[in-house]
Amino acid sequence: MPTFTNIAAYKFAPLTDLKSLRDQLTLQCKTWGLKGTILISPEGVNLFAAGEHDQVYRLQEALQAIPGLQTLQGKFSESDYQPFHRMLVKIKKEIIAFGVEGIDPAQRTAPKLAAKELKQWLDEGRPITLLDTRNDYEVKLGTFQNALPIGVHQFREFPDAVDKLPDELKKQPIVMFCTGGIRCEKAGPYMQMAGFEQVYQLDGGILKYFEECGNAHYDGECFVFDHRVGVDPTLRETDATQCHACQTPLNGDDQSDPRFVQDVSCPYCYKSDEQQRAESLARHQRAIRAITNPLPGSQPYDNFRPVTVPPYFNGRTLLDCLSGLFEHVPLSDWQRRCDEGLMYSPEGQVVGTDHIVRTGERYLQRKPQTVEPDVNPDLRILYEDEAILVLHKPAPLPMHPCGRFNRNTLHYILGEVYKPQAPRPAHRLDANTSGVVVLSRTRRIAGLVQPQFERGEVEKVYLARVQGHPPDDQFECRAAMTDSSGELGSRDTVTEGGLPAHTKFHVLQRFADDTSLLEVVPLTGRTNQIRVHLWHLGWPICGDQTYLPGRLLGDTQTHTTDSLPLCLFARRITFTHPLTHQRMTFEADPPEWAPQ
Repeated sequence: MPTFTNIAAYKFAPLTDLKSLRDQLTLQCKTWGLKGTILISPEGVNLFAAGEHDQVYRLQEALQAIPGLQTLQGKFSESDYQPFHRMLVKIKKEIIAFGVEGIDPAQRTAPKLAAKELKQWLDEGRPITLLDTRNDYEVKLGTFQNALPIGVHQFREFPDAVDKLPDELKKQPIVMFCTGGIRCEKAGPYMQMAGFEQVYQLDGGILKYFEECGNAHYDGECFVFDHRVGVDPTLRETDATQCHACQTPLNGDDQSDPRFVQDVSCPYCYKSDEQQRAESLARHQRAIRAITNPLPGSQPYDNFRPVTVPPYFNGRTLLDCLSGLFEHVPLSDWQRRCDEGLMYSPEGQVVGTDHIVRTGERYLQRKPQTVEPDVNPDLRILYEDEAILVLHKPAPLPMHPCGRFNRNTLHYILGEVYKPQAPRPAHRLDANTSGVVVLSRTRRIAGLVQPQFERGEVEKVYLARVQGHPPDDQFECRAAMTDSSGELGSRDTVTEGGLPAHTKFHVLQRFADDTSLLEVVPLTGRTNQIRVHLWHLGWPICGDQTYLPGRLLGDTQTHTTDSLPLCLFARRITFTHPLTHQRMTFEADPPEWAPQ
C-alpha cells in the first residue's frame, strides 16, 4: 500500500495578486497529484495537503519562492491513504477566521516557546497555565495534562471566552497551544491587548510537540482537520472517527457505545424517541407563536374563495350559479363583483356573469384587501408523533376556512407550521368551543383515525356550564336533530325524520348564581349536538350567543375575542393510536369557569 505524506503549514505575510496566485497553485497542485486545501488571503497562507513525498516537498518549495513566504516550514506526517478528496485553493479574508480588527501576526505575535523548552518547563514543574485555544470537540480527543480549555465551539468565540478568564491569570505565565500554532498567532496578541502580561505560544503547536517530544505530559491524541480525524504522538493515524450527525470526534470507547450508529448518531448527539418528540413539539410550538404574532389574517391580502359548480347548475350562467348557491347575497352584488373582474375561471381567466359553467368546475372569487377578525392564538400542543397531533384549541378560533375567516384558522396555521404536511382534524370543535382536538398528520393516518369516530369507538368528555339547576344529577337527551343548517348554520331538534343523537349529562356542581357545571358525554357526533340538546332541555350553555334561553336563536355565530366565553370545553378524549394500536387518553386543564 502506498504511503502518503501530509503537510500542515501556515505563514502570516502580506500577499497580493491573489487571483493569479490561486490559479498558479491550483495548476501546480493538480499537476503534482496533490489533494487538500490551501487558503490564501492578504494576511498570508494556511494549508493542509497530502500526496507523494517528493511532490509535497515541491509544494513547500513553491510556496517558499513567493515573496514573504521564504521561511514557511511545514509539519509532516504519514498516512496509508489519501485523507483528502480533492484539491481546493481558496481566497479568504483571513486565513484563520478571528474577526478582530488590529490583530496582525505578520507584525506582532506573542513570544514563541519551542516544543523542547515547554517539555523542560513541564519536567521541572514550573508554575504555568497551559491554555488550550482549540474548539471543545477537538479537546475531547486529547490535550496536555492539567490544561485549561478556553471553552469555545469555534475560534471566533475566543475573545468572549478570554473575557471570562479569572483576573489572577493576567499576571501569571500562560502557554497557549493549538493544533499547528496558527490560532495562537492571533490569540496571543489579543490576550496581550486584554492585559495578560506573560503569554507564550507553543511554536508549531501540538503537531510539532509530537514530532520532537512524543507524548510527554500529553494524554490522548490530536484532532486533525482531514479524514484521519486523529493522530497519536507518533503522528500516525488513530482509530478515531467522527460522528456524521454532529461532527464530534469519537475514540474507541465512543464507537463501542450502543448509542453510536454509523452515519446516524453517537453518545454525544443521541436522542431517545421521547427526547426527539419533545424537541419537535417545542420547535412546532415556537413556530405557532411566530406565525400567530401577528395573526396571519391581520394584514390586508387578496383572498381567493372557491366556488364549485353543482350538477343542477350545469350549462347555466355564472350569475345563475352564484345567486342560487348564495341566496343571502343580493343579485346586484354578484353583478358588481363580476363587473369589477373579481371572478376567475378554473384556467385563471377573468369571467363575466354570462359565462356558462359546467358541473364540477371550480371558480375563484377574489376578495381584495381582506383583513380578518381577530381570534385567540393560544394554541397549545399536548402531544405529537409521526402520526398524530393532539392540541388544546383556544376559543374563538375556527378550525376551517369559513365566512370571514381563512388565514385566522386552525387549518391555515397548522398548514404553515407543519409544511409540507397538512394536518387533518379527525373531528371538529366549534370556533367558540375550546379543548382537546385530534389531528392526523397524513391522509393515510386520517383513514385510520377518522373511522373510529364514525364507529363510535372514541370516548369524549366535555365540561359545560349551563344556566339553571337541572333537578336530576344524571340525565340524558335522545332528541333527533335536523340534518341541514338553518340561519347562521344553526341546528335544531325535530320529532320525526331527523338524525339520531344521544348525549349523557352528569351534574358536578350547582352554583349560587343559578348556573351548574356539567360533565357531558356525547354518544353521537352531530353538529352542535351538546349545545342543541342542552338548549332543547332548557339548560342553555352560558355565553352561547346562538342558542339563547327560551328556545330563541341569536344573531351571532363566531364570538369576538372580547366576548364572554362559550362555557363548553372538550376536557378529555380516548382513542386507539393508528400505529401502535394502544388506547390513549389526552386531557387539557379546565378553564376558570369550570372549577374542579
